Amino acid sequence: MPLTLQAADLPTLSRGFALLSSGGGGSPHVAQLILTQSDTWPITVHGIEELDPATPCVAVGYIGSTLLLEERLPDADPFTPAIAAIERWLGVESSAVCSIEGAGLNGLSTLQLASRRTIVDADCMGRALPDLDQISLLVDALPGLVAATPTGAGGVALIDRARPEDVERVLRTATSCNGGWAGFALGGFQVGDLLDHAMPDGIKRARTLGRAMVAADGLRPNELAAALGGTLLGAGRVVASTHEPGAAGAHSYDVRTDGGDVLRLVARSEFIALVRNGAVQAASPTIIVVLDSLSRVALQVDEIAVGKDVIILSLPAPAWWAADARRLARARPSRWGIAGLEEVC
Repeated sequence: MPLTLQAADLPTLSRGFALLSSGGGGSPHVAQLILTQSDTWPITVHGIEELDPATPCVAVGYIGSTLLLEERLPDADPFTPAIAAIERWLGVESSAVCSIEGAGLNGLSTLQLASRRTIVDADCMGRALPDLDQISLLVDALPGLVAATPTGAGGVALIDRARPEDVERVLRTATSCNGGWAGFALGGFQVGDLLDHAMPDGIKRARTLGRAMVAADGLRPNELAAALGGTLLGAGRVVASTHEPGAAGAHSYDVRTDGGDVLRLVARSEFIALVRNGAVQAASPTIIVVLDSLSRVALQVDEIAVGKDVIILSLPAPAWWAADARRLARARPSRWGIAGLEEVC
């Protein structure tokens, strides 16, 4: 049965997508502000199986620096240049849309297209991940994909028969030319392809998690984790922050719990792993959530600081990642050159 969303659902959706971001993906706040001004409510969201599998589909999302995006705000239609270029190239209109990343800012991105396209409740990561070659359709090497993004001043870069490495390198460069962020689109597939090559029901999951967070107000950390369907990894104060040796861009935060345990929280642009007393408790693609102990707000990586009291828990990763060893290798800590942090599945 299709899901009907009201404008009043935006705060809980945003809260849920913030939890699924594992500390990355950008805050949903900007997309929430844009959608608050939309006149397309209520919005109907369809499950994959509810649509004709032959329906042409496009996946969209913001790429690049989410911090720059908050400084140079998007207009009401940031994905049209990339989608239009793909449709001209293929000669086919994509009447359905899904998200490249079901978390953070991009969790809400498809809803901006609700007035012109059918919204499919599916995405291509099931959490936040930093690189374009981690998009599930590219990981599975689906043939015939076409990717595009603006380069600034009306230009658009397009890659036909897109390979993961080309999309990451070439379109990441194009994004820099566009001022550091852009509206990205990936086409050349059908809704039926999402059954095997994407994560279903991310919008439903985000709404459920957001509602659970509201209902869990005042619960103790272990009760909160259980209410979210997750696992409590620890609660305490951040006491130190260090660069992760041998891994560019990686950082570690030491957290001392009330019970005397030492937690090592490893992060890049997302939280990558949690080690307790030397033993790995959770690692990507498992979703690691860090909450401010007082406000219970999900924190981004750049919001972690020495002296902050936090609650750390994990949420299950989509089963898609663990279903194939090649997929799993794309999202594990070793992908970023960090050894010894593999989670036992």
